Amino acid sequence: HGLSFSPGQVAILRVAGDEQGYFAFASAPDDTDLEVLVKQKIGASKIIFDMAPGQSIELTGIAGHGFDLSEQKKRDLVFVAMGTGVAPLRSALRHVLKRKNDYGQLVVLYGARTPDDFCYRDEVDLWAEKGVELRQVISRPDGHDWSGPTGYVQSLLEHVLPGLTSPV
Repeated sequence: HGLSFSPGQVAILRVAGDEQGYFAFASAPDDTDLEVLVKQKIGASKIIFDMAPGQSIELTGIAGHGFDLSEQKKRDLVFVAMGTGVAPLRSALRHVLKRKNDYGQLVVLYGARTPDDFCYRDEVDLWAEKGVELRQVISRPDGHDWSGPTGYVQSLLEHVLPGLTSPV
């Protein structure tokens, strides 16, 4: 794709003339394809969600500093996300997994309202195969087939941090 960005940075995208929105990169900088996570809402996100193949999106800029993962080498990494906040986490995780030997233990704590709200469900098994410890929690279990923990993602921290040697 030829675009330079850091995991955790945000793409400023324009569609339909003047409609603009901010979307975290969900792909790693050296992935072949550029990906953002779009939630059907209002404004630019709704327009992008409803787009057909071949329609154009303009990248007008990149915002934020991103995550300085090079400063965290040889340390355990704990990624914490809620809902669509998993997009920048996914970018960082994909970047780190390509350099797994440079880091310690990798833990992902991911919360959503319901099991159906978890994004990237198709990648979870791959993360586990690569040694990522994934812990998921939902905040609205009523009416869902869910045997995992309930509550909010920050409640998972107290069970994970004591077991790490050098968490960041």
